[in-house]
Amino acid sequence: MKNKLERKPKIISPGKGRTYKMGRINSTFLADNEETNHSYSVSEWWLDPNTKGPGIHDHKDDHVFYILEGIMHIYLKNKWHECIQGTYIIIPGHTPHDFENRHSKRSGILSFNNKSGFENQMPEIQNWFAENPPEKIL
Repeated sequence: MKNKLERKPKIISPGKGRTYKMGRINSTFLADNEETNHSYSVSEWWLDPNTKGPGIHDHKDDHVFYILEGIMHIYLKNKWHECIQGTYIIIPGHTPHDFENRHSKRSGILSFNNKSGFENQMPEIQNWFAENPPEKIL
């Protein structure tokens, strides 16, 4: 039996990973499950200009968001925050949150989840967005 802690380093080139297209939102999972020994996940989330996010929700796991590009509005508990490129956002588990791009250029976040498993729901989430496309902010 292979040792669960025995993992190989991995380099993921730009544009690679497991991508989920959800209309005006795209997500790419870069590391999760076997790659992280089921301990965390890392994903990118890109929103077209003037695009609402997934809606206010929470998870039991902690998140850290990092704004990769553009300006992203992040909802935490009862308030929206305008976050520029380079901003870190720490979201403790069970904290209501959302994100949206209210600007005329594409915006992206890097999401780190301190537990693996969220990525297993992505096919379901992708199907939900197919039936409930992300809204454009007018």
